[in-house]
Amino acid sequence: MAFDFASQIPTQKEEEMSLFSSSFPVAAISISSRNNSQLSHISPTYHQLKSSTKPLEYHLHSHLRVVKCFSRRQSTEQQEFQFQRLFSNLNKATLKRESGSLSSSILLVVGTTVGAGILAIPAVTQESGFLASAVACILCWIFMVVTGLLIAEVNVNTMCELGSGGVSLVSMAKRTLGTVGVQIACWSYIFIHYTVLVAYVARSSDILANFLCIPLWECAALFSLVLGSLCYFGSQRIIGAINGALVVGIIISFTALVVVASGDLHWNALLKANFEAVPMSIPIIALSFVYQNVVPVICTNLEGNLSKVRTAIILGTAIPLGLFLVWNAVILGSITGHEMGSDQIIDPLQQLRSSSGLVGPIIELFSFLAIATSYIGFVLGLSDFLADLLKLPAGESSPQPYLLTLIPPLILSLIDPEIFFKALDFAGTYGVLMLFGILPAAMCWSDRYSNSSPSVKLPQLVPGGRITLSLVMGGAGCIILSEILGNINHT
Repeated sequence: MAFDFASQIPTQKEEEMSLFSSSFPVAAISISSRNNSQLSHISPTYHQLKSSTKPLEYHLHSHLRVVKCFSRRQSTEQQEFQFQRLFSNLNKATLKRESGSLSSSILLVVGTTVGAGILAIPAVTQESGFLASAVACILCWIFMVVTGLLIAEVNVNTMCELGSGGVSLVSMAKRTLGTVGVQIACWSYIFIHYTVLVAYVARSSDILANFLCIPLWECAALFSLVLGSLCYFGSQRIIGAINGALVVGIIISFTALVVVASGDLHWNALLKANFEAVPMSIPIIALSFVYQNVVPVICTNLEGNLSKVRTAIILGTAIPLGLFLVWNAVILGSITGHEMGSDQIIDPLQQLRSSSGLVGPIIELFSFLAIATSYIGFVLGLSDFLADLLKLPAGESSPQPYLLTLIPPLILSLIDPEIFFKALDFAGTYGVLMLFGILPAAMCWSDRYSNSSPSVKLPQLVPGGRITLSLVMGGAGCIILSEILGNINHT
């Protein structure tokens, strides 16, 4: 089956391409998609055809430039097309277009990225020092931005070929890598997300228990119920507004924490650089930059607009990068050389809590807000993934994927959270670098250069061709191999 995306040739009054016509369309194709979206294209209006003496075929071929996206290859020639958006998000009740907000998408990336990982970065970078860890953070940021853009590129191409929005990593892996890719994507994705959600629920319930003075299981249930209900019942605008407010709270509490904690900053301590200790910190740093799980959600919310998707990913991860660098500088700069050189790993946050009575509550507030924003992003990403995995009807808001997303982490976090914190470290080493490192590059390689790729190609979000893709896969593979060899030597 093939479906068309067409747009009128821009005139002096029409400089932007649009996929909807304001008049009665003729021979337009509309395909429903998930998240109350529709894929549609412009056709000549009824009034244009009625007033014209030329046949219908003339209008369809001379007044329209048709972009065809096929589910199988139709020709050997490949063309690349630019467009403003791939489809339009429609409100199912009002049938009005609800365009995705770029600012909300940026805040969603920020909120998903700034999670519990930022709390662990100083602990794993003490030995390497600030300068070396700063270089590692910047390199990991570049790596994760590239892999996120690769996922977005494959996601938009998959939406174009399959003719539906809300395409998750399962459909992308199946289309590009076949059954093997689906198995790797499914197990890695589920394992990473459940372990991260378990850690988030456990940590947030501990903070709430200290603040509300109620049992731990009630705090865990309250946290999961409130934020889970927001993700299920809330619209894009409501979720974006609340997530934006939480991000503002993160910035305010982070600023207050930096101001209070930087009063006793040792600037000489920031000059330490032990690059030999950097590799052991890379898995946790890479895990701290995970946001790729919400890239399919962003592509759908932004209607496949590649320019907006690129902006949301770059800016949405650049803000956490700045937070990570400042946070790491403040924490490592406040630790004396004797403490940093000791054999026992000191928890920097625990040290700050004991140094000042004002720092403790600020750290708790910052930690809770950071976990809450990241929790929202992980719930949205995993629920969308499970909905696609279960092959639920497009456009149907089913509670099943949300229940499967919320209940297991809630139960497991109450059984024994420490076990899953160890699994989280394992997931950062192997799962993240496999799922959000090697797999995106492999999918993009197949999408770009496979003989079975579609005839129509959308613009590439990451330049460099095969060299860039090889560097991404090779870099992730080397880190995984080094960790395996390190564990073998340690045992």
